[in-house]
Amino acid sequence: MSSEQRPSTGASSPAAPRPARLSAAAALCAAEGVVLAGFGAYLLVMGLLGAPSSPQQAEMGGLTLLALAALPIVAARGLLLRRHWSRGPAVITQLMAVPVAWTLVGTGGAVIAAGAALAAVAVTVLVLLVNPTATAALGVGPRDER
Repeated sequence: MSSEQRPSTGASSPAAPRPARLSAAAALCAAEGVVLAGFGAYLLVMGLLGAPSSPQQAEMGGLTLLALAALPIVAARGLLLRRHWSRGPAVITQLMAVPVAWTLVGTGGAVIAAGAALAAVAVTVLVLLVNPTATAALGVGPRDER
């Protein structure tokens, strides 16, 4: 099948360079996923060791964080591969991160820095993903009607 006969996936040609904005958004999403997985693994291990006052709660929290970590990691891979579906999970992850960051900042103490960092990353990724260059690379947005 020639290149003219192949069905369009909606994304720009794989031969075209990936926009830096898309690469940055993918890297930040992947970092969020890795951090979530790290916290999940920590909670799971602490629960298994019986360290917290409620090991079952720690185990369940750890498993939940490990499951949630999959979303930004899968979205990051999709962004790197320029899959149009990947923008949705990436945006949803950031929209979920903003209230979490707000809560962390509001609690005070040592977690203020973590909340501020999470908020900065979430807003940055949202800005990168709504950028016209990124949306065009993913094949998202208005389509020409011919």
